[in-house]
Amino acid sequence: MAISRQQEARALDKDEQELVEKSHHPALQDLSDKDLAGLVKLLRERRDKARDRANQRRREMRGKAAPRGAAPSAADDGSKIKLAVLAMAMRRLNKETERRRRMAASSALIENAQRALALKKASGKDDAGFNSRHSRRGMRKVANPKQEKLVRPMETGRQRKAASVAQAKRDSR
Repeated sequence: MAISRQQEARALDKDEQELVEKSHHPALQDLSDKDLAGLVKLLRERRDKARDRANQRRREMRGKAAPRGAAPSAADDGSKIKLAVLAMAMRRLNKETERRRRMAASSALIENAQRALALKKASGKDDAGFNSRHSRRGMRKVANPKQEKLVRPMETGRQRKAASVAQAKRDSR
């Protein structure tokens, strides 16, 4: 279920609202990796706290836990929405963290491949060794080890079927 920014604003307090605003798209792209890691930590703490509070309120409503206030909770709609908003913000942050990790891994792989190619070119060795099919005159033809069949496969199948029919006639006498 999509939750609008107005519903987010109603469900969260001022500090949480600032944290969640940073997890939305334009602001999320501008965060540095260090700021993103700090935001993930803060938001995870808030989400866990909201989850524990929502669980406590549900237990109070069912009568399984002692009320934290003067009277047991009558409804937990607000805590459900708050938990959903914080969980969605965590999903956005985790997705962005994973995207940045994949992008860094990809760029590191490209850099390593380019460095390996530069080292290979700088070594001065050519790829063709002394006893290589690629050396000097280029590739040479390798004979196919399979024998060429002189009889067409269709003819072989026809003869096999004729033999089985003849055997069936002999067996039926």
